[in-house]
Amino acid sequence: MAKVVKFGGSSLASAEQFKKAGDIIRSDESRKYVVPSAPGKRFQKDSKVTDMLYACYDLAERDCGFDEELKAIKARFQEIIDGLALSLDLQDEFALIENNFKQKAGSNYAASRGEYLNGIIMAAYLGFEFIDAATVIFFDEGGSFDADKTNRVLSARLEKCQGAVIPGFYGALPDGKVKTFSRGGSDVTGSIVAKAAKVDVYENWTDVSGFLIADPRIIDNPKGIDVITYKELRELSYMGATVLHEDAIFPVRQEGIPINIRNTNAPKDNGTWIVGSTCQKSKYVITGIAGKKGFCSVNIEKDMMNTEVGFGRKVLQAFEENGIAFEHVPSGIDTLTVYVHQDEFMHKEQKVVAGIHRLAKPDAIEIESDLALVAVVGRGMKSTRGTAGRIFSALAHANVNVKMIDQGSSELNIIIGVANEDFEAAIKAIYDIFVLTKL
Repeated sequence: MAKVVKFGGSSLASAEQFKKAGDIIRSDESRKYVVPSAPGKRFQKDSKVTDMLYACYDLAERDCGFDEELKAIKARFQEIIDGLALSLDLQDEFALIENNFKQKAGSNYAASRGEYLNGIIMAAYLGFEFIDAATVIFFDEGGSFDADKTNRVLSARLEKCQGAVIPGFYGALPDGKVKTFSRGGSDVTGSIVAKAAKVDVYENWTDVSGFLIADPRIIDNPKGIDVITYKELRELSYMGATVLHEDAIFPVRQEGIPINIRNTNAPKDNGTWIVGSTCQKSKYVITGIAGKKGFCSVNIEKDMMNTEVGFGRKVLQAFEENGIAFEHVPSGIDTLTVYVHQDEFMHKEQKVVAGIHRLAKPDAIEIESDLALVAVVGRGMKSTRGTAGRIFSALAHANVNVKMIDQGSSELNIIIGVANEDFEAAIKAIYDIFVLTKL
């Protein structure tokens, strides 16, 4: 059996946290491949090393002095090295980083150095081989991830290793320049390594014991999720759940490798298992609730709209011409409503409205702002009658007015539109009816 273990920034923020990670890795000999993030915050008002690197490089790019900023970054890593009692000297590495900053190596290069240096420390601490991600993870000339080349090269490299550390978050372009994934991309690296090594499990260690049914900032001590499918996770991640980078699902999903979200500070907790499919029933009808604020709706009315071929295409063309993606498009016989992100739409609203008039010739257009979308997700909803009715009953009891409902054909999720001001009340009401009362 073999496992990939990825540790997030909070799990490697200090020597104390490093030791916890080391104990976890050494406690199971199947944990052969380690993907570290850059050091995160040690305390609430602390800075993440990645943010420190961005700030440092920004000074270098503006031809300003950055000695003090680089010195502070060196101190963060030296504190970890000293705390682990390692005879490791990063002086040459920092000299190279300083020179590359002066040569304007790019913000991607700068941001990646936190993972790179933490990887060197982790490899020295464990006695594992260090593999620079820039030599095994590749992007094409357009900046898109090159999955085939990466899998081929990385698989061949890992076959020769008994234990390896591969830094997260970055790879290389064809010319050798460093290219990063989006923030949180170390999750993606872990998934890529898991696929290449054909492991049995991808363990993602963070500072929480898996996914929770709802946001703990809204619900006090929400229940945890034991098992969740890839599809359910995609829905929840898209709507705001942030424990795992949503793109981390795809490489392991293709290979049927389960992901186990674990807590570095509570390693005995089972965490959450993310799987392709399962016969295990969730404790509740729903698996999770998530949502976002900041949407607006564009309601288009036209008599006999349902008989006009191409009407929907004409309406959406007006959004496409202005570079605006839509979220949901519920419709009736004579109405069609398009939900979009308000901050993207507000600066182009009149151009879009003019475009709709020009292309679709509607009878009326009405715009409503300050809306929120709430996703209720669960594989159990498909086999349970009255789920939508229970949602509406709970929202009515909480005096929340429903602006929109949209349910996909998979019956995996129900999307509800409410006013921004009712967002928290809606989530509390839905959580209460399905989890606390279990009616």
